Amino acid sequence: MPTALKTSLGRALGSAAARRLLTQDQIPAVVYGHGMTPTPVTVDRKALRVALSGPAGLNTVLDLQVGNDTYPAIVKEVQRDPVKRIVRHVDFLQISLTELITVQVPLHIKGTAKAVLAEGGLVDPVVNSVEVRATAANIPNDIIVDITNLTMDTVVRLGDLQMPEGVSIVGDPEFVVVTVVTTKIEEVAVVAAPVEGEAGAEGAEGATPAAEGDAEGDAGKPAAGGKPAAGGKPTK
Repeated sequence: MPTALKTSLGRALGSAAARRLLTQDQIPAVVYGHGMTPTPVTVDRKALRVALSGPAGLNTVLDLQVGNDTYPAIVKEVQRDPVKRIVRHVDFLQISLTELITVQVPLHIKGTAKAVLAEGGLVDPVVNSVEVRATAANIPNDIIVDITNLTMDTVVRLGDLQMPEGVSIVGDPEFVVVTVVTTKIEEVAVVAAPVEGEAGAEGAEGATPAAEGDAEGDAGKPAAGGKPAAGGKPTK
């Protein structure tokens, strides 16, 4: 059953006017859809919070009162303050209760993937919502993914999701929505590199005897040209 929500017409446009409304807990909004001219309205913050507090959340079907008219509508988009995260603007989409519409539905996982935990893995939802098509009456509150039988080698794709009757998934069936990541740290063998200078020192020590032998051998040899080395007596 749709939830009633009242709006107010005749709000001033512009960022300054919007700021003034927000200080009064009134949220600037716009209503559009089904060929109607986009209509600027204002909605009370508390009233909006109450209207969307049910299990359907942002997908709650509303009886939106705009002046003297009432339209079936849903929240199409919400703009929030980047710091405070409070709602700053709302787009309401007028809908037909008998036509298919496309909405985002939360994705939740249930169960425990024991095979994944045993291998040191972690189940990782890639997205937190999926896009579906359904009539307003058939929009599910959420899509549940059972991960009990998930293993390290398996993933859940968009085409694997079980849809309620009257609901179809939107998007590439091969798109991965739940995957598995490993949390183990592989051991890597580390070979100690020689300390700088060690290799040169060893080479110098090994070369010492040969260098000394060369020097001793050269001492008794005549210098070039048959002349005796310096300090030696000439041969008779």
